[in-house]
Amino acid sequence: MDIKKSMLLVSVAVAALASSMTAFAEDKTPGSGPNPYADCGIGASLFTETKWAAVTSNVIWDVGTTAITSATSSPQTCSGKKIVAAMFINDTYDKLTEETAAGKGEHLATVLNIFGCDGAHQAVAAQQVRAAMGQSVAAPDYVDQSHLDKASNYYSIVEHAVIASCPA
Repeated sequence: MDIKKSMLLVSVAVAALASSMTAFAEDKTPGSGPNPYADCGIGASLFTETKWAAVTSNVIWDVGTTAITSATSSPQTCSGKKIVAAMFINDTYDKLTEETAAGKGEHLATVLNIFGCDGAHQAVAAQQVRAAMGQSVAAPDYVDQSHLDKASNYYSIVEHAVIASCPA
């Protein structure tokens, strides 16, 4: 991501945060909402007990835009792994499908981590995701599906693989 794009994303995020503060002020005292960088986004899901790691992860991953968006549009969902997983899958779907086809990768490991599947069980879960995605991609209607439908299907596949392969 280039500097201009990063600055644009930060500007949009700041504008969204500023405009949403009016809504928070009406029914909450200032500062009572979640901290977008520590309590929301992918970082908060991966590092639930280590705030500095959550902040670092959110800033490195996407300059904090996912965290800020979740904090402003739906603060009640912050730190919810299902919301974070869905956002992550939607945002990184193309990379996830590439890595799923290969059977490994950083994004695939991240989505399994978000769902709570630890490293010891990830290989089995990844193989299940790979097999199910192979069938999904081979379906005649796959090409005509929207990005959101494809991401939603991927979410369901990962969720089923984690339930089957990763102890709770």
